[in-house]
Amino acid sequence: MSYNVVTTINSQETMDKGIGFNRNIFLPWLDAVAALRAGTADAAQIRAQLDPIVQQDIASAENRRKAIDILINIWVKTGGVSPRLHQQALHFFQTTPVPGDRLWLHYGMTLLYYPFFRETAAAIGQLSRYTEGITTALVKQRLIADRGELGSLNKAVERVVFSLRKWGIVQDADRRNTYVPQRQTLTANTQDLEAWLLACALWSHPAEELPFNDLVRLPELFPFCFSIGIDCIRQNSAFIVHRQGVSMDMVRLSSVRNVGYYNQEG
Repeated sequence: MSYNVVTTINSQETMDKGIGFNRNIFLPWLDAVAALRAGTADAAQIRAQLDPIVQQDIASAENRRKAIDILINIWVKTGGVSPRLHQQALHFFQTTPVPGDRLWLHYGMTLLYYPFFRETAAAIGQLSRYTEGITTALVKQRLIADRGELGSLNKAVERVVFSLRKWGIVQDADRRNTYVPQRQTLTANTQDLEAWLLACALWSHPAEELPFNDLVRLPELFPFCFSIGIDCIRQNSAFIVHRQGVSMDMVRLSSVRNVGYYNQEG
């Protein structure tokens, strides 16, 4: 199976990927959209079936539409970002009964579609290396330093942090508005799933290749504990590994990414 990428992404979708994560997203919704996508690729049908599910938490039709847009982007439109990773995610979802493994899938698919989600998670991961408790204000400061002051950034950070709380990836601290990232607490039942998430992380990362030791320690992957070694990565057809210097193993994807997508994050 090869990585074929749809390059015809219109400007509105590109802008949406730039920030885009503008609603709180609950874990049962992600399970629902993944299950629906496993049964059909018809986005309109999936949207119609999601509406009463999301309506249990969101009364406003407009806010419900925006939340469903995000769910569709994560589990349907990622098929146009990386067909291979998308199909593998569907296979894993259908074959794993473990809720914890499914969280790896939801996270990886969100990384694929939303660069802003990756940046926010990376900021949280970086901050968590130096302080036990983080605040949304600290995360915003870090992102503003990188992106500049964007009108939608403040709310989008709050949406991502809220969602990560609901996914169990950050937890409330004793102090108000302070959260504790759950570092390296999530394990997978198979190294195939670990390799899949690493491929998603590398696909979504600005760099084309990374040292293996840096890849498994990317700040945006702070919730996940990896047991996979470089030998398994060498044997995985998704990756190309080459030695740099005396002992540095560089890892890249075995196919070209959608360059246009990453150059137009907004």
